[in-house]
Amino acid sequence: MFASINYSKLRVRLTVLVMLLFSNLLFSQNVLVLIKDAKLKAISGAEVIVNGDSKGVSNTNGEVNIDKAILKDAVILVLAKGYQEQLLNLDKIEFDDRLEIIMQKVEHSLDEIVITAGRRAENIATIPSSVTIVNQKEMEKQMNITTDISTILSNVVPGLGGATNKGSSYSQTLRGRPLLVLIDGIPQSTPLMNGARDIRSISPFAIERVEVIKGATAIYGNGSTGGIINYITKKNRGEQVFGGTTVLGTSFNPANSSGTLGYKVSQSFGGKYKKWNYSVGASLDYNGVQRGGDGNVLGQTDGLSNTYQKNLYTQITYDINDYSSIRAFYNGYSSLQYAKYISKGGKYGSEPTIGVAGKSPGENGGTPHNHNLMVGYTNSNLFLGSQLDLTLYFNSFTSMNQYVEKGTAWYGPGQTKINSNKKGVRANLNTPFTLFNMPSEVTYGVDWLNDITDQNLTDGRVYIPKMDMVNVAPYAQLKVDIIDNLIFKTGIRYENATVKVNDFNTIAIGPNNEGSIFVKGGTIPYKATLFNAGLRYNKYEYFNPFVSFSQGFAINELGRILRRANESTLDQLETEPIITNNYEVGFSSRFSIFNFTGAYYVSTSKLGANLVDVGGGFLVAQREPERVHGFEVTAEAALSSKWTVGGTYAYVEGKAEFDNGSKVYLNGSRIAPPKATAFVYYAPSEKLNVQLYWLYSGNRNHFAPDEKGKYKNGDGPVTDISLFNIASTYTLNKSWKFSIGIENLFNRDYYPIMSQYRGLDVEYTKGNGMQANLTMQYNF
Repeated sequence: MFASINYSKLRVRLTVLVMLLFSNLLFSQNVLVLIKDAKLKAISGAEVIVNGDSKGVSNTNGEVNIDKAILKDAVILVLAKGYQEQLLNLDKIEFDDRLEIIMQKVEHSLDEIVITAGRRAENIATIPSSVTIVNQKEMEKQMNITTDISTILSNVVPGLGGATNKGSSYSQTLRGRPLLVLIDGIPQSTPLMNGARDIRSISPFAIERVEVIKGATAIYGNGSTGGIINYITKKNRGEQVFGGTTVLGTSFNPANSSGTLGYKVSQSFGGKYKKWNYSVGASLDYNGVQRGGDGNVLGQTDGLSNTYQKNLYTQITYDINDYSSIRAFYNGYSSLQYAKYISKGGKYGSEPTIGVAGKSPGENGGTPHNHNLMVGYTNSNLFLGSQLDLTLYFNSFTSMNQYVEKGTAWYGPGQTKINSNKKGVRANLNTPFTLFNMPSEVTYGVDWLNDITDQNLTDGRVYIPKMDMVNVAPYAQLKVDIIDNLIFKTGIRYENATVKVNDFNTIAIGPNNEGSIFVKGGTIPYKATLFNAGLRYNKYEYFNPFVSFSQGFAINELGRILRRANESTLDQLETEPIITNNYEVGFSSRFSIFNFTGAYYVSTSKLGANLVDVGGGFLVAQREPERVHGFEVTAEAALSSKWTVGGTYAYVEGKAEFDNGSKVYLNGSRIAPPKATAFVYYAPSEKLNVQLYWLYSGNRNHFAPDEKGKYKNGDGPVTDISLFNIASTYTLNKSWKFSIGIENLFNRDYYPIMSQYRGLDVEYTKGNGMQANLTMQYNF
């Protein structure tokens, strides 16, 4: 056998093989790709993609080693957070064993720019306060799991109270205090009488991003003692004449599917033609029956079962010239429950309230309508380089509460609704200048607002009379770059509001008008001067600290005071506004693969607004001084081009102090338990990504039951909740995208925070069980 081997040919082949291996070792070499910024500093965490394939992430020295043969005549794409993407054709670039790529910082990235904080576009790194931006990419990820905007924000915004799984966002405070909700700067909240439906005032299909400014703010006025949520609506960003997006989806409970099938459909169009820019869209979202982890239909009190959520938006912008434009905008929203079930009362602490087949005799609960109309004019070429933003707006908001067979505040059955109509003008100017060689600018203007709010019963009885408020509030905000990277901001706002109330009778609490009191009408003045000041030092990305002080103003839900009046004239009622003082210190940090933020805050007020149970579940405002404090931290790490992990933790606590010096904890309607979140993002390819989320709400138990073992409304103990959500998206091509999401992945049976702290039998309902969402998206 061995004699048959041709050793001569074998030697030749072995020689050739050795030469090939040696040649490969000699001539095949790596190229050291160096990623740097404009100052030639190394950029870590930059992803290098060659001909569509990821070749790694730069290390702390900005280095990535790539086979030279792969780079020959290749197209290389470099991506780094905070920098413009770099796309290079290497067939036109000469290089040997080193390739240096310079990245330019993004100066106007939507993810880094905030409009709400200073009423003009500014980089987040210059703002001396805590800001959370939920961009469109994150919004789409969350919408694969749920289309309830209050749940989405609760999942991603540290400091915001837990979602209620209801049509109202009652108890979703921001850092333990009420917040002001805006849509493109138009106020949605009803501070004269809080209907707790302002967070759910727009469909997420119409939202481009959400800006959340935390802590009291003086620049927007009434209602912003806890902060601001501003929904920025979708705008056309492309240059094409016509394009659009179609979204179709369905949802259901895989574990207990009967009656749970829902659907969603959304269609939007947008384009640019010469000086015209437009976008228009509509969406319809239907929830099927909601079932808990045990399979039972959830209690229907203000629930989301069989709810239709509709939204229509349109906006048109005309560029008059290079520096001026006009814009018209409309958004219409409604969310109504067409319930097929009614609640069967449970027992707080032992037996849940569930849904049973039946129909409520009242009208459909929810938000019958929320109309927003706005016309704006912008000119950035005025005196001294000033910019003017002039806005006229109108808002009409109606919220319908659930029908009750026996009211706690009126005689007999009934169903109340809150009507709010606002119109306003905002004139905002920004003027740059130099102050002692320091670059500076001042933002100044005036707000005029007319808010008419009332609450009545559908049978015609008046629960809260019309409150006609007119507020004229001038303001000014100064920004000075004291030295390089040290930014000082300070501002002032003067609130000058009057509320007119005509003569009225409080609602009867018994037959034959029993308990009704005549109250002489009049005018209630509200005047206050608010200040804010802050410093931020942003030279170093690895440590970007800030410190701030800001005041907030709120008319203390005047409607609750009027409907509970026990005096015959307005001047005998306690109607003083709430002025909050917010002190905060915090930082942001970005180095290597890590991003961190942290903040500690204290919020005080001489008068409070804690709603306490005065008997029978009836709530009135507690006016004692308050002190709220807490902290928030976030962390994120880009482990590789494929893996990203992160999490958040938020803690808040608060107490009210009585005249005798004793202190009492604020109840669950104001203070949420500690909240933690964690996530893992995995993108094995450019086409596929997977996100796993963990949501945790801790314990809070500060109140004791009465001698009968019952808790007052708002004082119930809260135990911890731990849930998992998962979502995945597959991008087939530039046109087609498919997604799946599962809420409450392990179908956990639990009681939401609100069900626990309320302490009421009828509201002791469980949370939603497993919910699957399938979505198809087509872009053209």
